[in-house]
Amino acid sequence: MATSGNYKTVIVETFYPSDTSGRHGMVHVRPAKRQVFQQDLFVECSKDLIDTKRFPVGTKFRLSAKLTDREGGTPFLYSYYGWGYEVVSDEEFERLFPGAERSAI
Repeated sequence: MATSGNYKTVIVETFYPSDTSGRHGMVHVRPAKRQVFQQDLFVECSKDLIDTKRFPVGTKFRLSAKLTDREGGTPFLYSYYGWGYEVVSDEEFERLFPGAERSAI
């Protein structure tokens, strides 16, 4: 069930969560700091983003996502896996969000 029907452009980043209990894989995706969405949300999106052979952990991406949940479960961001994404450099992120701290991986 979608809790917000509108997709928004958001910058997300890959990271190693401290707890992977109930989750698949070691690398996950979350909104970057200073985004519309809180950083404690997980992002469901293309598996390409967590391919560490292509992108090191900590890489930021621009994509379209919306807030949703599964039958009243924990909210998360959803971006259709077939949609495009764009890599965002640390310099571009700093330009867009001055003073934003780099996230710990």
